[in-house]
Amino acid sequence: MLILSRKAGESLILDGGIEIKITEIYGDKVRIGIDAPPQVKVYRKELYATIQENQSAAMAAPAAAVKSFLQKMKPPEEGATPPEPPTPEKPEQ
Repeated sequence: MLILSRKAGESLILDGGIEIKITEIYGDKVRIGIDAPPQVKVYRKELYATIQENQSAAMAAPAAAVKSFLQKMKPPEEGATPPEPPTPEKPEQ
């Protein structure tokens, strides 16, 4: 980890296109400004962790659905009676 000292009004440049500027220092808080290209997403760490958890949960749900579907698609065992196909719904008149 690189540790730098900066005063209010001073900046850092990351990767030639992202500027992090110290705008204010008051007490134990530091206010920063971030100037980055539109394709660079900037998140607070705690929000980013929540996003990652939600994406992991979203990926798990389709995997479970696929597994359930594949189990339903297994060929019937020898001698077993195949299930009845679903009856199509009649349109209301």
